[in-house]
Amino acid sequence: MAGTEERPVLVATEADDITADMVITELNRRDVPVVRFNPADIGADLTVSARFGTCPAPVVGQVRTPSRTADLTDVRSVYWRRPEWPAFPHLSDHDARFAAAQARYGLGGTLYALDGPLWVNHPLFNTAADYKPTQLAVAQRLGFTVPPTLVTNDPAEARAFIASHNQVIYKTLRWTPYERDGIRVTGWADLVTADEIDDSVRVTPHLFQARVDKVADLRVLVVGRQVFAVRIGSDLLDWRKDYSALSYTVAKLPDRMDRALLTYLDHFHLVSGSFDLALDGAGNHWWLELNPNGQWGWLEPKTGLEMSAAFAELLTQGDSP
Repeated sequence: MAGTEERPVLVATEADDITADMVITELNRRDVPVVRFNPADIGADLTVSARFGTCPAPVVGQVRTPSRTADLTDVRSVYWRRPEWPAFPHLSDHDARFAAAQARYGLGGTLYALDGPLWVNHPLFNTAADYKPTQLAVAQRLGFTVPPTLVTNDPAEARAFIASHNQVIYKTLRWTPYERDGIRVTGWADLVTADEIDDSVRVTPHLFQARVDKVADLRVLVVGRQVFAVRIGSDLLDWRKDYSALSYTVAKLPDRMDRALLTYLDHFHLVSGSFDLALDGAGNHWWLELNPNGQWGWLEPKTGLEMSAAFAELLTQGDSP
C-alpha cells in the first residue's frame, strides 16, 4: 500500500463542475493527489479493472484516465460529486440499455465494494436519503418542526387538504429533466388552489405542503462535523427562481439545531448534506428538505465561509470511521 501522502482522492463528477474544481484546488494546496473522472467517459477515456477472490484484499484493481491512475487498495477517500452515467447514444436502444446497465453495475459496483475509503457521500446512502416522504418522517422523529404535508394521487384528498390550510404549495417529489415544446422547464415550488386540482392528479403522487409564513430561508451545509449556515433574504416563495434578487448573511443556529442536523445525517450514514430550512417571524426553524449532494459553491464567495477547505480537509483525512 502507498504511503499516506501518495494515496489519492477519487473525484467522480461531470466535466464542468466549478464546485468540484474549488475542492480540487484546495486538495492541490495540500499536495493530495487527485484522480478525477466521470463515469460517462467509460471507454477510451476511462478504464476500470478489478479482481475478486484471488487476492488477499477483497477487491484489487485500478481506475485509469488518460492522465491518472488510482489503485483501488490505495484510495483514501471518494468525493461522489455530480457524476454522469453513460447513455451510449451511438448504440441501438437495446444495446444502449444493456451497456448502461453494465457500466452502472460494473464500474459503480466495483467502487461501492471499497469499504476502506471515506465516501462523501456513498451514492447508495445518498439515494436512501433522497426520498422526500422519508425525509419528512425522519425529520419529525428527530424533533424538527415539519409543515403539514400531503402526498397523494387522490384529487378529493388534495382539495380537502388545500381547503383546510390558508395557503398550500405544490412541490415536485423529485427533480427530473423536463422539456415542453423543446424548452427546458423547472418545477418551482408554487402556490396551488383547490380549483386547480383535477383528475390528472390521479396519474401519479403529488406533494402538497402548507405554506410557512417565513421571513427568511436558510441553506445549511454540513461537512463532517462542521455546520455552515447562511440566511438567504428574498421576497420569493422559491428563492431559486432569481439568484440576483437574493441577499446572504452568515447565520448561527442554536446548538440543539446543529446537533439535530448532525443526528439526521448520522441516521442516513451521510458525512455531508445541504439542508433547506425556513425561519418564521417568531424565530422558529421549519424543516423543508435535505439535498444529500446539494449545491453550495456559489455561497462561498458570497459569505467568505471556507466550505471548499472543509471538504478538502475531510477528504484528506480519508478512511471510513
